[in-house]
Amino acid sequence: MTPENSPVRLDIADGIARIRFNRPHVLNALDEASVLALAAAVDKVSRDETVRVVVLSGEGRAFLAGGDVARFHAAGPDAPKVVSAIIDPFHHAILALAAMPAPVIASLHGAVAGAGVSVALAADLAIAADDMKMTLAYTRIGTSPDGSSTFSLPRVVGLRKAMEIALLSDTVEADEALRLGLVNKVVPAAELAAETDKLAKRLVEGPTLAYGRIKHLLRSSFGHSLSEQLNAERDAFIASARTEDFAAGAKAFVQKTPPRFEGK
Repeated sequence: MTPENSPVRLDIADGIARIRFNRPHVLNALDEASVLALAAAVDKVSRDETVRVVVLSGEGRAFLAGGDVARFHAAGPDAPKVVSAIIDPFHHAILALAAMPAPVIASLHGAVAGAGVSVALAADLAIAADDMKMTLAYTRIGTSPDGSSTFSLPRVVGLRKAMEIALLSDTVEADEALRLGLVNKVVPAAELAAETDKLAKRLVEGPTLAYGRIKHLLRSSFGHSLSEQLNAERDAFIASARTEDFAAGAKAFVQKTPPRFEGK
């Protein structure tokens, strides 16, 4: 476990890695220290073979309210250097989350703005509290998005709606986010932690290697022809058939018993 005062906290137990943004006094806005801590946490999780699920969450009143705009303003003419120092490790973390086999859950509450939207969309699944408010927000400070939201958003909501969300930076309430597919489920704020844990514990008992192949197949499908995707599916299925989880799942199916997956 990382120190309590770390800008991003990491706790790994029982196959679940919990990465928590921890700058509640600024709604967890990202600065240089926090993105470096995020990248380090994600790298550690990526190397830990015991991790079978990752949960992203935020301390205090918000999940993640984007970049630390006050830091950008204070940098004055050096703002481009500050922005670059933040974006590069941030993008490293986003790529690592997408590449790891473990499913990634975003547990969203309060403000989910700017880079917070990017992180939420980069996750594989998202649960939102009914008090969540989402806004891409970048145009409010005269810039374009980072953190992969321009990649994820049109794939989730379609190009026309993505244009509206990105250009206008209007606030999307939790129920509307559910309708648009930006989140998978909305729950009362008081139940968010319990519902997130319930999903994490369900996934931690699943076939982790197969989850990883599913993630890769779905994320890469937009750049493939049908023939290429079929080839990728064949290769992934054959690779899965070599795993202990496949043998356990097939045996359980034949014997009509619940499967016990070990993530191997």
